[in-house]
Amino acid sequence: MKAHYYFIALVLIGNLLSCSKTPDEPEVVIVEPGTAVLSFPNKNEACLETTSVNTTQASVEFRWTAAANIERYELVVTNLLTNQVQTFDALGTQKIVTLLKAEPYSWKIRAIGMVGSTPTESETWQFYLAGDADINYAPFPPELVRPITGSTVTPISGVIEVQWNCSDVDSDLDRFEVYVDSTDATTLAGTVEAVNTSTALEIPVENGSVYYWKVIAIDENGNTTNSGVYTFRTN
Repeated sequence: MKAHYYFIALVLIGNLLSCSKTPDEPEVVIVEPGTAVLSFPNKNEACLETTSVNTTQASVEFRWTAAANIERYELVVTNLLTNQVQTFDALGTQKIVTLLKAEPYSWKIRAIGMVGSTPTESETWQFYLAGDADINYAPFPPELVRPITGSTVTPISGVIEVQWNCSDVDSDLDRFEVYVDSTDATTLAGTVEAVNTSTALEIPVENGSVYYWKVIAIDENGNTTNSGVYTFRTN
């Protein structure tokens, strides 16, 4: 009789354990978001389609095309003079933002998908937010391309090449001044005519040294912009 009860108890325990098993959960498929395509403000142009807020600020409607498989967007706007970065959430494909007039900016769209997916980033475009009485625009700040800041480069016959990109709304770039030294980038190393948007200059350097460099863009009206100071080391 005891054996009979023992058998019944084992059967009941087995049934309970089988009932308590968690069914296999369906596999979650992570769908990656697509990439937004920028539409407005236009690349490397003056933004005139604005709403004036006051003497120093204007509102701009940023627009882009929809990306697939997204839950929201992030609009990232950078003031190219101050390097201030502002990020704005958006559910649709446009966002109105108030910015300072007469300043150059860059912008891009980050597409955010489902949890577990990797956000994507659009191209980065530059534009100049027009002021009330702007007739001529200063160049965009030069973008220092090479050497990458903080990198180490190997001179060839005591020379390296520095390279930068720059554009201008009015297409009236005149020249670039390149400053290079081992202290604070205040020593003029050379002047280059603004023939192309991508420009380079060979400069003499010493091995095993740290250098600081910057580029100042100058247009035909004497307007200037500064790239900011980058640094590199030589082998």
